[in-house]
Amino acid sequence: MTTTPATALELPLGPGIDILTQAPGGLLAFDKPAGVLSHPNMKSEQPRALLTCDYSIEGEFYHWIDATGVSRHLWLLNRLDSHTSGVILGCVEGELAKRIRLLFRQKHIHKSYHALVFGKPSKASDVWRDRLAIEKRGGQVRAKAGEGIPSESEVKVLRQRRDSATALALIELTPRTGRSHQLRVQCAHRRLPIVGDATYGDFGANRALAKVSGIKRLCLHSHATRFDYEHEGRVVHFSAVAPTPPEMLGLV
Repeated sequence: MTTTPATALELPLGPGIDILTQAPGGLLAFDKPAGVLSHPNMKSEQPRALLTCDYSIEGEFYHWIDATGVSRHLWLLNRLDSHTSGVILGCVEGELAKRIRLLFRQKHIHKSYHALVFGKPSKASDVWRDRLAIEKRGGQVRAKAGEGIPSESEVKVLRQRRDSATALALIELTPRTGRSHQLRVQCAHRRLPIVGDATYGDFGANRALAKVSGIKRLCLHSHATRFDYEHEGRVVHFSAVAPTPPEMLGLV
């Protein structure tokens, strides 16, 4: 059985997955809807994953046999929580995947997120600096502010809703560090909980807004990812942007 790089047209895309861009070396950016898994942990989860095929937890790649009997692979380069939408990256060439994973570890990847939050931010732009303690409880990751690892994010207010009793704001978050649940905890710590956050959010406000608007998702969206990488002796300037979902924009 032979193994050759897949192309975007041959990918067994999961529900609602769009390809945003395909770059030299087989680098792909996808727009993942909220509720879709970055990867399945068991076979029964495959129908609601990024690709609807087998996944190697150890190697961190999807693999399948195409219609011609050829073995195909897509290496996953980053992950989003299932409730978070937006840009997620994969690569069909293993060597390039290794190099880009190294860029992630070396913090050379620029990412920005959009979040719909309850409340009124005190500044139009800011840098949030906190210390976050990360722990695992029953297989789940939890974080809390006040102690632990230094964590920083740049923040900019994009839009605000002023004509309602429920104050809402759309903000852009650019993490300078990459802690688990960092953005969600930093928002909640400043009494700006993300709409729909069932772990760190305002549960009463979530229920009330869902009742009048129908929105029930976590309103956190991976908006843009940018970085440079080398391919065949030249530098590629990579950029992928996933439009902010209309259900988030429609509330501000």
